[in-house]
Amino acid sequence: MFDTITLEILSKLGTEDWMAILFFITLCLCGVATLLFSRITVRHIEGEMAKDGILPPEWDKGIGVRMIAYAGIIVFPKLKRNASLVNVEATKRYCRTKDTKLAWFYMIVTLSTLILIFTIAYLYGPDS
Repeated sequence: MFDTITLEILSKLGTEDWMAILFFITLCLCGVATLLFSRITVRHIEGEMAKDGILPPEWDKGIGVRMIAYAGIIVFPKLKRNASLVNVEATKRYCRTKDTKLAWFYMIVTLSTLILIFTIAYLYGPDS
C-alpha cells in the first residue's frame, strides 16, 4: 500500500518540487557541517593555539569568518597566501586527520548549497 502511494506522489513532483527537496537537504547538511566543523575542528585548533599564546582575531567573535579561513587552509595547505585571517602555520601544525575530513565535508556542502541557491534564484527567481 505504501509503495503505490509513495510512487504515485513521487511521480507527480515537478522540477521545482525536486529543487526544493534538494535545497532543504543541502541546507540541513550545511548546518550539520558548520556545527561539526566549528565544534570539533575550530575548537581544537584554537585550543592548541591558545596553549602557544596565539589568540583568534578579536573582531571575529560570533561572526565565524575564521571558520572559512581554517577550512581553506586545511583543504588547500600548499596554496600560496599573502595574507590570512588566521595563523596559517599554526593551523597546519594542529590539523588532525579528522579535521581534514571535516574541512572537506564543510567546504563541499557549503559550496554545493551556494551553487544550488544561485541555480534556484536563476531558474525560479523573479523575471524582472
